[in-house]
Amino acid sequence: MVVAAEDLYGPYRWERYDLLVLPPSFPFGGMENPRLTFVTPTILAGDRSLTSLVAHELAHSWSGNLVTNATWNDFWLNEGFTVYFERRIMEKLYGRPYSDMLQVLGHTGLLHTIEELGPDSPDTHLHLALAGRDPDESLNEIAYEKGDYLLLTLEHLVGREELDTFIKEYFARHSFQSMDTDSFVAYLRRELLDKHPGLEEQVQLDAWINGPGIPAVAPPVSSARFVAVEQALGQWQAGAAAASLATAEWSSHEWVHFLHGLPPALPAVKLAELDAAFGFTQSGNSEILAAWFPHTIAAGYSAADAALHNFLTHVGRRKFLVPLYKALLATPGGAARARQIYTEARPNYHAVASVTFDALLGKPTE
Repeated sequence: MVVAAEDLYGPYRWERYDLLVLPPSFPFGGMENPRLTFVTPTILAGDRSLTSLVAHELAHSWSGNLVTNATWNDFWLNEGFTVYFERRIMEKLYGRPYSDMLQVLGHTGLLHTIEELGPDSPDTHLHLALAGRDPDESLNEIAYEKGDYLLLTLEHLVGREELDTFIKEYFARHSFQSMDTDSFVAYLRRELLDKHPGLEEQVQLDAWINGPGIPAVAPPVSSARFVAVEQALGQWQAGAAAASLATAEWSSHEWVHFLHGLPPALPAVKLAELDAAFGFTQSGNSEILAAWFPHTIAAGYSAADAALHNFLTHVGRRKFLVPLYKALLATPGGAARARQIYTEARPNYHAVASVTFDALLGKPTE
């Protein structure tokens, strides 16, 4: 990954690169400390299927560590570039069809976040206004995926070669400096947009930076491998047996897309058929479990209860926990169950996660 990254955007400037797998209570996927990335143990799936997170944290050695957002309002400058860079690394290593899957999964997450925040919310702008607020509120898919989508739009309009030259020079010229949004926009205009008359209007730059949602100019994203997943899902919904579906070559990303595509109100008997065929409940892959459990919670599929309980009490990664506790709260009697599990799990959660869940579920009494 380091070789691929250097080939894309210039030399790794930090001499040594190490990874430290932290205890399960670590509340994030990773933290890009210079020279020593901290990572969640949930990336250890046994088949290297979740290594895009490593590519992401490595990419921060350029976007985030080499050039750093000046304030939390400019957080997208770290994360948008890093997501784009991460997927370019994964494409170099595993091919375009693989990175396309990551792009579509990210886009799905972006649409979900915009729906949650509201399509007109100022929190869906790239440049944020966080004065008087906890910067933790900006830790969502907007900075990551909308930022990446702006770069993807630029690539679509000017071509990959010219954009790569721009990004490589951006990192080189601003190494070991901080960058705010206004300064970046001025640099982008001078070094790229002004060289192509009318390009800024085409890109709709201000709509990306200071407007809500996704500008209409954004190119569509698609994945040929996900098309096959959707066809298999359609066959199952039309009556084909789950065990008959052609899934032998699927990666964890295809399974996650399959689970995301399931109807939200499947009865427990249908989940049991899928579980018998594919063993979702016993999966060792955290991304698959996190996509599976909301369905089991909604359907009252009791065969997954023990695995869900184990997941919530042994995993501390907030990205997975928040949707699962919310799914429990949305079911009849689920609030009491969620609080019971949380009371047991809370001593093993990091304070960052506990603050979130104390607000969501109520702080357990001593």
